[in-house]
Amino acid sequence: MGTTVFERRRPADAVIDASLRDTALSVFWLDDVERVSHPALAGSITADLAIVGGGYAGLWTAVRAKERDPQRRVVLLEASRIAWAASGRNGGFCEASLTHGHENGVTRWPDEIDRLEELGLENLDGIEATVKRYGMDVDFERTGQLAVAVEPHQVEWLREEEGFLDREAVQAEVHSDTFLAGAWERDACALVHPAKLGLELARVAVELGVEIYEHSLVREVIGDGSSAITLVTRDGGRVRADAVALATNVFPSLLKRNRLMTVPVYDYVLMTEPLTDEQLASIGWANRQGLADSANQFHYYRLTADNRILFGGYDAVYHFGGKVRPEYEDRAESHRKLASHFFTTFPQLEGLRFTHRWAGAIDSSSRFCAFFGTARKGRVAYATGFTGLGVGAARFAADVMLDKLSGEPTERTELAMVREKPIPFPPEPVASIGVNLVRAAMNQADHNEGKRNLFLKTLDAVGMGFDS
Repeated sequence: MGTTVFERRRPADAVIDASLRDTALSVFWLDDVERVSHPALAGSITADLAIVGGGYAGLWTAVRAKERDPQRRVVLLEASRIAWAASGRNGGFCEASLTHGHENGVTRWPDEIDRLEELGLENLDGIEATVKRYGMDVDFERTGQLAVAVEPHQVEWLREEEGFLDREAVQAEVHSDTFLAGAWERDACALVHPAKLGLELARVAVELGVEIYEHSLVREVIGDGSSAITLVTRDGGRVRADAVALATNVFPSLLKRNRLMTVPVYDYVLMTEPLTDEQLASIGWANRQGLADSANQFHYYRLTADNRILFGGYDAVYHFGGKVRPEYEDRAESHRKLASHFFTTFPQLEGLRFTHRWAGAIDSSSRFCAFFGTARKGRVAYATGFTGLGVGAARFAADVMLDKLSGEPTERTELAMVREKPIPFPPEPVASIGVNLVRAAMNQADHNEGKRNLFLKTLDAVGMGFDS
């Protein structure tokens, strides 16, 4: 196999060691906010709509439900704290895509892709409008996303993209000798502070009349749908609701039918200390786009409001059994690899320290974007499987769930993308073997000019081929 630029230009171990010496195992975004506490559910209550999950999907469902019908009693149950999981740990890339990129969308839904992309842009516009309407402090910046080529074969991948930048043009945007070309989607991505977005959605929801309960883990969904559905929490709280929206994403589904539809894949992240004016000048980045390189195993990176750099991605780690556990968040191998790749990308920043390192689990589906459905005679709706693009798509998912619970068909509910389900993952041990074989094959492709082997081509043919 060949080598990648991150192997050819690996920094000295001393540079990596120094950058990680004082790094805290903690999520920067969650450390950067003041939290409002909500009570745990005690006793029994009734609601028109009960929502399980206090991440983006659940919070958007709560807000959109009250906007549609202010008189509706809406209750939201969160197992831990608002936005503590994926919604508080991600990179803050709020993308318009509902299909995990154009190529994945056009492969799966060629007849719908144009409309799906229009709906995605409308959804992002709706997020921006909501932020403005409610005065939400979420560090919203609609600066777009710049895809960069770091190997010669990736240049050809980008050449046909709208907003193509040659080497000189991409260097004028961001100074890294690893960047050979780029493609700047100027309007299809915004950057946000992830934790602020979650907490501000909760604030707006409460102001609209939503009742939020934290530390209220739902253990059971009771009822066949002939009458109201009852949710039972770990501590004995009960909510009897006419309709239920499940927004638990990476965590085990409360519906048995969905237990094999997603797998948790861990993603690793570093955050730097704030850059000085001189350091910032050395890399340019005046237009503050989100950045992502173009390999199968790709990095994503962006500036924060105080000019830190978030640098994440590359490793995607699945643990046998598909569990979500705190001990999986501290993986020295992945964080050291990210630090190494960071200084390959920006050698002029040698001496910069990382203040935070963390990880989060991505709810990955075999089609790489969210899927939707109902249960219990239409009284229970769900959306899950966002595969890393839930920051923006969660609002669209909220509208789909509310449409489905209304029982009235809409343009959204009639989409093939909404009606179809992905292929389930196999049970263990096959799941673990399969995921790790895919990881190895993607790594091989990145070391072989992007050429996919027979295994990946076979997965492509059956609709399970990974598209980053």
